[in-house]
Formats: sequence, structure tokens, C-alpha cells
Amino acid sequence: MQLLFVFCALILAFFGSLPAKAGSHAQLRIGMSQFPSSLHPSFDDMTAKSYVLGMSQRPVTAHDANWQPICILCTELPTYANGRAKKETLKDGRHGIAATYTIQPKATWGDGVPVTTKDILFGWEVGKHPQSGVGNSDFFARDIASVTAIDDKNFTIHFSKEQCEFASISDFFALPEHLERKIFEQDPATYKNRTLYNTAPANPGLYWGPYKVVKVDSGASITLDKNPTWYGAQPAFDTITVKIIENSAALAANLLSGDIDYIAGELGLALDQAIAFEKRLKPGAYQVVYKPGLIYEHIDLDLDQLPFNDLRLRQALMYGMNREKINRTLFDGKQPVAATDVNPLDTVYNKDVKQYAYDPDAAAKLLDDAGWKTAPDGVRANAKGEKLSFTLSTTAGNKTREVIEQALQSDWKKLGIDVKIENQPARVLFGDTIRERKFKGGVMFAWTSAPKNIPKTSLHSSMIPTAANNYAGQNYSGYINKNIDKIIDDLEVVCAPKANQALWDSLQKIYADDLPALPLYYRAEAYFIPQWLKGIIPTGHMQPTTLWIENWSAAE
Repeated sequence: MQLLFVFCALILAFFGSLPAKAGSHAQLRIGMSQFPSSLHPSFDDMTAKSYVLGMSQRPVTAHDANWQPICILCTELPTYANGRAKKETLKDGRHGIAATYTIQPKATWGDGVPVTTKDILFGWEVGKHPQSGVGNSDFFARDIASVTAIDDKNFTIHFSKEQCEFASISDFFALPEHLERKIFEQDPATYKNRTLYNTAPANPGLYWGPYKVVKVDSGASITLDKNPTWYGAQPAFDTITVKIIENSAALAANLLSGDIDYIAGELGLALDQAIAFEKRLKPGAYQVVYKPGLIYEHIDLDLDQLPFNDLRLRQALMYGMNREKINRTLFDGKQPVAATDVNPLDTVYNKDVKQYAYDPDAAAKLLDDAGWKTAPDGVRANAKGEKLSFTLSTTAGNKTREVIEQALQSDWKKLGIDVKIENQPARVLFGDTIRERKFKGGVMFAWTSAPKNIPKTSLHSSMIPTAANNYAGQNYSGYINKNIDKIIDDLEVVCAPKANQALWDSLQKIYADDLPALPLYYRAEAYFIPQWLKGIIPTGHMQPTTLWIENWSAAE
């Protein structure tokens, strides 16, 4: 608990200072704990990137704060009732769906070029290319048979099968074809690194939202100005500065000192720090919102090799973690222990799955059965004399995760497991280490999902990142289970409620039994909103509040 005490001491040092006032409201300064590894919407899924792009480069569709699918770049979701969706037979005989979307008529890139179906077609082309390395490449390459342009503002997606939730395409972004095509065509395999989103992120033609990025200070800050080509409601602030402060204690201190106006709830203070922080605030300075969400904290393991390819070892690690003590001690019991990657808030949640209460005796027996015997030095070893030792990594500077790492390290040490902690900055951890599966031990991070999100990219065996597919996919553990593959495939097309729920139940049961990752807890987000800042509505899922930043305002 030492790190928590350090955090509290820093807060006390600044206690009594007042948050910055809105002043002329020309600028809003937002604090965030991570710097995105890329601003390209198709690469390196990070909440930090989604938060910035929510202001500047938005998807075709999203889910709103009521967890309902809505149009963002489009004007109306296709349905059978409105005639925008029709069943069709494809040329190869498969039965699919033709879904027609209309781009917002006035949508225009920041350099004055209209957003058209050329940008949609280019976005699909990048997504489906086998060497581009897009995270959800399977969606573009397999789920979509083709995309046809009707005219400059209307296009039809021809889905390769009759899917249940076809209309919501939140992974689909229009890409500025007039700027990016030549770069992509030079070499699709290296496009990820050469895109203007990385080499010239202040180019106004990359953005069509209410704001455009005008300055990127790598690792430190991102500045956005109003986009003069934005067609919607005019945002209240002329400039948004997103300041990156990876140390969470310093993030809170910056808020109290007035160096920032608001901490992004999506990437701000962990619940334990937020609880301590709230007790030290002057009454009335902030509206404090604790929003439970579809956020799953877990540990991915390298399942390709020993010792993690042995289920007994994974189960021993689960029984050896006192997760409920962590929940009580750090989170005041407000972040429940997780059983699978499906959140209790989701409508498809199944509570009747295997649970792993703290049981060090059961853990020790599993380790013995797996051939890991306690050596004279107290560290377990196998018959070859190889020590049961591995590294555990997470985002450097996140004090809560670092405290949890230390607690797990201590719990596992009691079982004779040697764990070394090696943390990295978020942009490195998510940029290369996880995406290219360079970790050889465990890596702690969170998935934030949409409602009823089918975990294809993270669990399907076709989504394992490799050099051959330029590290597309998000199955970072390298998990392979043909039963899981079939369930995931069936979930997309079996739409009858009872049959669909039966598939979800089976998926969660296998997850809890087989442990493709080590579940930790379901997270809540803490929003400390200054009383003068209005319009922020936490969603509780993967879509950030900034998707509606034009509704934010500063009270006079």
C-alpha cells in the first residue's frame, strides 16, 4: 500500500488550491494518463487514441450513452424496415445482406475536400489488405464481401453472411483517400509507420470532426483547434489541449494546481485514487461521477510456450491471487472480481461459471501436479531444474496497477513463483510489445468493449498477430480453441434470443474453465468534472465522451 500513501501525500500537498476557472472559455485543458502510439484510426487500438479521435476523426457508427447503436458519419442506420437493408445472394451462392449508408451531406475534411465514398472504399481497402496489419482485419476481409459506391455520398456494404448485428460498424472509418492513397500504395506492409497520421499529424485534411489536430508534442501533449469545415453544432472551446501525465498522482496534482481543467474519466484516476481524492476536495468544486462500465482488467499470458500452455499452471495462478482482498483494500469493494471477459452489466452475462476464490492450497497442489516442485531456495522448479519465473508488465506510472502487481507478486511468491516486474510507457506497451507479442510473461491491461461485443478479435484463433499478417488481430495470448472459434462464428449468425444466449453461456463457461487470460476485475471510471464544465455524459463502454464534445459547454 506504500504507493497509495505516496499518492495521498501528493494530494495533501496541493489540498486547498482551487481548480482553474473557465475564464474566457477559449481553451479547455484536459489531462490524460496515456499517449496514443498512433492517431491513425485503424491501427493500435488504445483508449487514448479513441479519446482524441472522438473530437476529430469519428467512425461511421457508434453506441450512445444509452447503449444503443447510432449513426455518426452516416445519416441513418440501415434496417429491413427502412429499406436500407436487404437480404441478397452473393455471386458465390452465399446468403448475405446489402446495407446502404449515406454519408453526412456536409461532412468535409479539414482541408476543404468533401468526405465521399472514395474515402469509405479506401478505408475498406486498407482494412482488408493482408499486409496492412489492421487490428480487426477479419471484419474487412471476410465479413464484408464488397463495398460499392452508389454516388459520392451513398454506399452499400455487401456482408458475406446474414449477421444479427450487421448495421453497427464502429470499426469502420473513412480515410482521406486524397492524402493517404499514394502512401499506402507505395508499400502496404509499412503504411502503418508512414501514414500522415504519424508523420504529419497536424495536416488538417486528416480530420473531419468538430476539431482538428494542430500540434503533437510526442509523449507530452496534443493540441486541437476548431475545425472550420465542421458541419454540426459549433463546439464551445476554440482550443483543446490534451496534456499527457502518465504518473497518476501527478495527474491529480495538476488538476488541483490549475495546470489542467479536467481529467479524462476514460484515462484518469483509478477507483482507489479517486475515492481518496474525492475526500480531499473542497465541497462543490467538482461533480464526481463513478461510472461502472464494460471494462475488463486482466492479464494476458504467452500461451505458446511453457509454463503458460499448461492449464494447471494458469489455474494455480488464479487460485493463488487474493483478488477479493485487492478489491476490498484498494477499491472499497466497488470493483467486483471478474470471472470472464463478459461484464455483469451486459445483457448476455452468465453468472454460472467456474469461480476462482483465493485458495493457496489448491494452487500448490496444481503446481505439484504440473511438476513444479519447491526447491531449497523457495522457488519452484521442474525436473530439468528450470525455475518457475516470469515477468509481469503493465503501463508504467499507473500507480494502481503497480500496487496490484506488487500484491500479485507477493501472493505468487508464497507459492514459490518468482515474478519480476518490468513496466513500460503505454505507447510502447501497446505500440509494439503487446501488438507484436513481444512479451514472454504476463501483461496486465484492460479491454473496453461495446454492448454484446463478440470477442472475435481477442479470442478467435484467426486473429493471432504474427509477422506473416503484419500483426493484425488482438488475440495476443495466442489462444487456440476450435470450440471457441465455432461459438464466435455462430454468435454472428444465430439470432434467435434463446439460441443466441445459449452460445454466450457456452462461451463464458469455456472461458472460465480454460483461462485464455487471467481475469482480475470489472472496472469503474471516475469522472471529476469541474462545476463550470457541462455536457459530459459517460457512456460506460468503449465509445468515449468526446464523440459528443460539441455538446460540452462552459457555464458563465
